[in-house]
Amino acid sequence: MGVEGYLPLFETEELKGRIAYRLYALSVLVCISLFLAYRVTHFPGKEEDGRWAWIGMFGAELWFSLYWMINQSARWKPVIRRTFKDRLSQKYENELPGVDIFVCTADPKIEPPAMVINTVLSVMAYDYPPEKLSVYLSDDGGSDLTFYALLEASRFSKHWLPFCKKFKVEPRAPAAYFSTATDPLNPVEAEEFWSIKKLYKDMENRVEIVTTQGEITEEMRKAHKGFLEWVLDSNPRDHQTILQILIDGRDHNFVDMEGKQLPTLVYMAREKRPNYHHNFKAGAMNALIRVSSQISNGEIILNVDCDMYSNNSESIRDALCFFMDEEKGNEIAFVQYPQVFNNNTKNDIYGSLIRIGIELELHGLDGYGGPLYVGTGCFHRREALCGRKYNKEYKRDWKRENTKKMGLVYGCPVEDVVTGLTIKCRGWRAIYFNPARRSFLGLAPTTLAQALLQHKRWCEGHFKIVFSKHYSLWQGHGRIKAGLQIGYCIYNMWGFNCIPTLCYIIIPSLCLLQGIVLFPSISSPWFIPLAYLVIAKYTYSLGEFLFCGGTLQGWWNDQRMWMFRRTSSYLFALIDLILQALGFSKSAFLITAKVTDTDVSQRYEKEIMEFGIPSPLFLILATLALLNLFSLVMMSFKSVVMNMKAGDLEALSMQMLLCGTVVALNLPVYQALFRRKDKGRIPSSITFKSVVLALSACIMSSY
Repeated sequence: MGVEGYLPLFETEELKGRIAYRLYALSVLVCISLFLAYRVTHFPGKEEDGRWAWIGMFGAELWFSLYWMINQSARWKPVIRRTFKDRLSQKYENELPGVDIFVCTADPKIEPPAMVINTVLSVMAYDYPPEKLSVYLSDDGGSDLTFYALLEASRFSKHWLPFCKKFKVEPRAPAAYFSTATDPLNPVEAEEFWSIKKLYKDMENRVEIVTTQGEITEEMRKAHKGFLEWVLDSNPRDHQTILQILIDGRDHNFVDMEGKQLPTLVYMAREKRPNYHHNFKAGAMNALIRVSSQISNGEIILNVDCDMYSNNSESIRDALCFFMDEEKGNEIAFVQYPQVFNNNTKNDIYGSLIRIGIELELHGLDGYGGPLYVGTGCFHRREALCGRKYNKEYKRDWKRENTKKMGLVYGCPVEDVVTGLTIKCRGWRAIYFNPARRSFLGLAPTTLAQALLQHKRWCEGHFKIVFSKHYSLWQGHGRIKAGLQIGYCIYNMWGFNCIPTLCYIIIPSLCLLQGIVLFPSISSPWFIPLAYLVIAKYTYSLGEFLFCGGTLQGWWNDQRMWMFRRTSSYLFALIDLILQALGFSKSAFLITAKVTDTDVSQRYEKEIMEFGIPSPLFLILATLALLNLFSLVMMSFKSVVMNMKAGDLEALSMQMLLCGTVVALNLPVYQALFRRKDKGRIPSSITFKSVVLALSACIMSSY
């Protein structure tokens, strides 16, 4: 029975077109079955050529079929959410809960302090009562440079926060705002605008000078007692806990330039010792949970990466519409916002946005009980994050008390995904909220190496989940819906696509040189289901991508990047996992660099793919690209010189089409191998090795 006079704070709507999609999916499933039947009924005999190639292709196609069916879980029941912030204000403005915001950074050389404090200032300026807002910066680098930058930000916030609220500034990260804002026409506003901009630029210059010098001057050290925590032999991996409350919201003497209270601002560098594992970001988050419980103990926790600044000052109120809804809010543990970037190129050259994931798949998982927790841009109910189990008799209690155990799960590079699943298995549900105005914007990788290494780290973490007790099919069995269990597998099983994809890129090109037919000829009835699969799959894929806001070139770039990831990032993640299991290597947490030199930035803005370093990832990509190019050229030469029969060419037409598609996707690789002269080209050592390997494979397969 509903509450009398109840007005929901949010509504849920199922996406349209589900029936049409299910009919399409059914037709694809039928054609998959027919094509697999073709593989089985046309299996080569023991003495026939190409038997092992046929086995490899059949195995790859079985996997692709299974993975396609797994992907349907995210498209079967997608939902979207809308909030009513006006109702929240009318009913709960005087009862709003405390919110603790965690910002995590780890290395001032990779994550510049000037960038970090922009994120901090953006979340300090939320449209929310400052006495109920606390911001914590976790510095796992234990750097006095980062502390100095935060100290500067605390002083600047006295000017910035009232300016933001007076002029309703968006976004509220100073660097992002001043890079896009136009000069106000009103003389009074213009004066304040230029005044605050000068204050920011002066602060930014001071921070960047200190960062470049790499040390704090004696004069600066004397300005704040907090610097006494750093002694001459301070080591980022061996130091005591450093905790400094720069603005204490409990003390009413901390006010801005207009005399209004400021949010609490805390710097923390947790204790590090060489002989103790610090559990990477999960350890930092759990330390923040413990520390914040003794200072502000906010009932809601928001965590963001240090490069993910707030782009929407009302994001807290949006999230609270879910948590504080009278009928459905009690069961919600966290609200996940999409992870998007402000430096994406027009056509997203490295596919960093994972557009289909944020615009469709996570909406699909939301229909079954909630999205993955992706580690940033997520609002948590503190008691759910701290281990409390949900039951139907649970009632919301916003009182500030919490004595439960902490927090994020250890033992996995993607601890966020594991933690989110564990919370759901305790009976809670989650919400995916994707508003029209992006709530958080971060920095996407600007080089191919960064993009591939980022996916390698993610994939390695998902591999470990599959082989652990936290795999959704084991841990979630009987605890969460089957659709959600399968939905997690979309990401957990990313890496298993590496071997089938390699089979599909290598085997057809080598068999092409030998004249071994792997697909039905155009005149065969078996060609019909294959043609339908190819046309329907890629037509739908393109339509889906455009529907989600992408471009035609962006879709093509996305196809290329998925091929690159599967043949390099995921392959090396699998190799590393095997080496770790055998005791030959240890797990490490790689931070994506947020610093880029000018030349790299210029090439990135022009959407010129950046290679530049002799990475083994690039050796794999270059070798596969050249293998298909050489095979296609040699086959074309044979067809002309040897005057091949039309029937033979027809039988090999699908292999030539597949090989040609791989070549087309690899055009940036060929340019980086042979045409480009800039520093972003593929190094000559990689070029030489890849040419030798590809030619050797082609020559050997020709005999």
